Amino acid sequence: MNTTLTSFRLARGLLMAGALALLFSCGGGGGGSGGGTPGLGASGTTAPGSSTGGGGGDGGSGDAGSSTGAGTGSTGGGGGGGGDSSASNTNGDGSGVGSGGTGATADATGIGAADGMGSVILNGLRYNTDSATFSLEDTTELQIGMSARIAGKVDAGFTSGTAATVVSAAELRGAVSAIDLKDGSFTVMGARVTTDNATVWGDAKGPTDLVDGAVVQVWGLPAGPGTLRATRVQVTPTGTAPLVTGTVQNLDRGTRQFVLGQLTIDFGSAAFGPGIDAASLANGTIVRVRGTAAPVAGRFTATQVQGWYAIPSADGIALQLAGVVTDFAALGDFRVLGHRIDARNAQITGGLASAIGNGVKVEVDGFLSGQVLVVKKLRIRYVPGTGGPVSFTVIGPVANYLSATDFTVRGQRVNASGGGTIFENGSATDLGNGKRVTVVGDRVVDGVLIAQRVSFTLP
Repeated sequence: MNTTLTSFRLARGLLMAGALALLFSCGGGGGGSGGGTPGLGASGTTAPGSSTGGGGGDGGSGDAGSSTGAGTGSTGGGGGGGGDSSASNTNGDGSGVGSGGTGATADATGIGAADGMGSVILNGLRYNTDSATFSLEDTTELQIGMSARIAGKVDAGFTSGTAATVVSAAELRGAVSAIDLKDGSFTVMGARVTTDNATVWGDAKGPTDLVDGAVVQVWGLPAGPGTLRATRVQVTPTGTAPLVTGTVQNLDRGTRQFVLGQLTIDFGSAAFGPGIDAASLANGTIVRVRGTAAPVAGRFTATQVQGWYAIPSADGIALQLAGVVTDFAALGDFRVLGHRIDARNAQITGGLASAIGNGVKVEVDGFLSGQVLVVKKLRIRYVPGTGGPVSFTVIGPVANYLSATDFTVRGQRVNASGGGTIFENGSATDLGNGKRVTVVGDRVVDGVLIAQRVSFTLP
């Protein structure tokens, strides 16, 4: 009797061990899962996330801001992505990449605006930045809404990434003119700036706080020639030296001039770089131009011509782009940030595929093939006249706590006192310095993130 019982228990133990081994082999390696906080989907729905151990200092979270299903934590490992190109913003970088069809990580570049901090969330994908090198111009720290370029690694499903380099600089700095409150547009340095419901107002409540002639600083995404979609506006910039970004037109090497929007740029005495040299300057190239004096009669004397964020072109590179659709002919033939896009087989969220066209703001994730971005995921972020989903996220410890109305996370001021704010794993009375939280909101007004949801990290 005892021998039979012992044999039965042994057999049952072996079966359970085999089942557990099969389960772990299907689930993949990595650290044990923790109680992840839900990620807010692009459509405004809540998508479950999971946090994985063994990753970066923040442990990873769901694919914040995306509308896909369950997000996974940041991948471990700090393998660097492709380095910046040394010529124009379409040169290749990051060679030796695996194909996008496997579960392995691939060298990747992401270009867009920061959706959140902790580490950095760009275009809805959270990059671990524990080992990243930061290169910032026009600001002392990266903040929500600032344009940025991240090079590093992402997994094939675009659910998590590890950054090697993070680069950010403003696109415009100069005097405001031609303010149109009806559509929220204005002009700076000859470029027409448009805003939408995802534009972050760093120290203002909106376009009504703009004043003709006042100097502002703008981060944004170049659209068609002469236009920029603002992702962050700073009414009181720390610097005043003029700066303009746009697409080169009417290049004349003889007179050493070209046109950006409404400005004629004189680059006769300008220095070049980083990211571009005089030989690679060409019509259609996106550049930043810096100077020391404001334009006179529509002419701007450049002291430096910089390449905009370098977009790689090598086959197999994983590429994330956020921008405004231009040159739309069909789902398989349009451009974002001047780059050719094929989204015929993409998973499309945030709206209907039929809504995609010129002027629509999108985020696209895919792999390069023949200098075309073949898209796996496309998120519609803004449709003119209709709007679109917005989600900003900060993850980390509470600091500078005064009340639920006024505290910071990762340097971002937060107001979580709204009647509609949802608290998870705690309540407003649990807020205090050092408490680790994930805050998700849909707008930043006068520099403050208005919280829709606050999730406490369980011990």
